[in-house]
Amino acid sequence: MARRNYHHGELRAALLDAAEALVRERGADGWSLREASARVGVSSSAAYHHFASRDALVRALRRRVLGELGERLSQEVGRIAGPEAGADHQRRLVAVGRTYVQWAVEDPSVARLAFGAGAPATGDPASDSTSDAATSLHPHDVLDAELDRLVEVGGLPAAARPGADFVVWAAVHGLATLLVDGLARLDDPRAVAREAERVVRAVLTGLTHEAVPSQGWPTPHSAHTERRTERGADK
Repeated sequence: MARRNYHHGELRAALLDAAEALVRERGADGWSLREASARVGVSSSAAYHHFASRDALVRALRRRVLGELGERLSQEVGRIAGPEAGADHQRRLVAVGRTYVQWAVEDPSVARLAFGAGAPATGDPASDSTSDAATSLHPHDVLDAELDRLVEVGGLPAAARPGADFVVWAAVHGLATLLVDGLARLDDPRAVAREAERVVRAVLTGLTHEAVPSQGWPTPHSAHTERRTERGADK
């Protein structure tokens, strides 16, 4: 193995790049930290300075992937602005759903890693100790912000807002999973985009006209929303 020298911080990024390539080739579980180290030309002991285990590397990669997805969703939403957007308040959330589904279909192995079993639990020190966990833009935060915006412009009743993020996510993620797993098929990327739009608009229309029960709806939680609540309580 040809040895390489890395400046501070570069080895960590290189190991994450190697791990992402291995995930695309073999899935989330078909490789080792030793293999990722060999790909970048360093020993396993050098890799352990950045990641205590293969699981730690996978957790860090998952955080990076989710941050990149969050940025991609935010950028797509940011392209929809001005008076043109005012006539169709759902367009921004359509962009979120469409981009999410397209990302999963384009990069299924990495999507499975990001949202598959074994995601870090709330309070896991390895999940919360690094700065990227706190600073990266999580996809759920983008979804929440756009639903809040939809309420502000009158496109969604305030009574329907609690838990709406999980309703939209369930529908969009469900479509993505069906397509990635081959349980549903569409002819081309354009059809994928149109079907994602239909799903998002159908869900938002349903939320707009739903009858909220007197006791309200259940309030789902995820590891991310619980960590977000904990961070807010600490401030």
